[in-house]
Amino acid sequence: MLIKFKSLNLTNFKSHEDLEVKFGDLTKIFADNYQGKSSIGESVTWLLYGTDMLGSKLDPTPVTYETDETTVTLLLNVDGKDLLLGRGLKKGKAQYYVNEVPSKAGEFNEILDQLFDKDLFLSLFNPNYFFTLHWEKQRSMVLQHVTAPANKEVLKELPKPQSDKLSVLVKKHSLDQLDKIHRENKTKLDKQYIAAQSRTKTLKEQLDQQAPTVPLDSLNAENAQILKQVQELEKVTDAASDTNREFNQLQSQIMSFQDRIEMSKERWPALKNEVIEDTCRTCKRPLDTESVEAVTADKEARIDQYKAAHSILIKQRDELKARLAELEYIDVSKQMEEIRELENERIPIQQEIAKHNQFTAMQSQVDEAVQAEKTTLESLNDSIFILDAIKDFHAKEAELQAAKVQDLFENLSIKLFETVKTTGENKPTFIVQKDGKDYLKLSKSEKIKAGLELRDVLSEQSNVIFPCFVDDAESITKFKEPSGQLITATVVAGQELKIESEDAQ
Repeated sequence: MLIKFKSLNLTNFKSHEDLEVKFGDLTKIFADNYQGKSSIGESVTWLLYGTDMLGSKLDPTPVTYETDETTVTLLLNVDGKDLLLGRGLKKGKAQYYVNEVPSKAGEFNEILDQLFDKDLFLSLFNPNYFFTLHWEKQRSMVLQHVTAPANKEVLKELPKPQSDKLSVLVKKHSLDQLDKIHRENKTKLDKQYIAAQSRTKTLKEQLDQQAPTVPLDSLNAENAQILKQVQELEKVTDAASDTNREFNQLQSQIMSFQDRIEMSKERWPALKNEVIEDTCRTCKRPLDTESVEAVTADKEARIDQYKAAHSILIKQRDELKARLAELEYIDVSKQMEEIRELENERIPIQQEIAKHNQFTAMQSQVDEAVQAEKTTLESLNDSIFILDAIKDFHAKEAELQAAKVQDLFENLSIKLFETVKTTGENKPTFIVQKDGKDYLKLSKSEKIKAGLELRDVLSEQSNVIFPCFVDDAESITKFKEPSGQLITATVVAGQELKIESEDAQ
């Protein structure tokens, strides 16, 4: 966009009762102090935004005479098309005009917003304005049209291990997401690693305290020797146990039969001495011979049954006694005592063997703890490596971006980042320097030259060419003319207001 000033008309604007300015490619304003040179530039910014050239609210009313009305009109040419803008102040009430047509403030401002951004316009029109902005706004304006380096471009500049690692990770997550993930991982793994180290140390101390003193091979050999002796004795006791078990069972059975025989003997006297009655127990009448014989026969039959059963019991008992007589009870109490003594000898040996088993189990726990500590440390180091790689990525990105910005300037140095001492990370900033000095420490002429160079960069980057008003032009003897129309205001002692306009040949 190419914007040119064609003419400016001031009526009762500050010290100017009636002034017309015709603009050329170069417009020079000469006058002594307090003759209204700066007011010409201020009239343009008041017309457009109601401010002075530094963006502060401006009262345009004259101070040396009274008037009820102030007006400013500016004829612009925007990309070859004329546009007449006007602003007035009548009895304290603002008035707006677009191509001489009265307009509302909203309509007027909408036209300005379509033409250009306020901060951009003021920065292009007044080389000093840009430096009144907050550094974040300054930074934003300079970077607005400077593309950030692509990830591939930055990764290419990193060491290969970092580049290879991030190249894979950024396929799934953004760098910001990776930073959040691995910062959280690092916090968690820091705690886990401390806990893992503590556990490993504790287990190793316990392992040292419980280390067996007797070699396991020696213990196993001694235990095997005693166990062999026990097994030989148990062969004897196992063999005797079958015979002794049968011996005891026969004794028990003989005693059982003996008890039954004794009980049978107790029944014999009553049966043997049973009286055969020859009279009826009920009617007391004598029994006949046949009845007496039947009762006698019944008694004899019962005696025969008793004797047969008693004989069987005696026979069975005697058979068991005969079998018992063939057996001999084996006394293994000596062997059992020897087994008990041997087992007592084994107890401390088995305890020492158990210590070895516990030691082996604890050694496994130590190995697992060491491996867990190693795995945790590897994960922690991986997150640290990724975080460092991301930090280096941003540092390199900042370096490349700063280089792109720096390439736009010939005499100025632009600082976009500064290093935080506590973390080593880069944080955004915006500092303009010339010859190693910050802008605020520059002389008036140096500030003007710095402003001119910076506004030309903004003009080129935004592709907007706008007139430039240089106040106090006498303080700079030689400078590169800015793009677009140039308006200079120069102090000349004793000189009344004088305006010279010329077009490029």
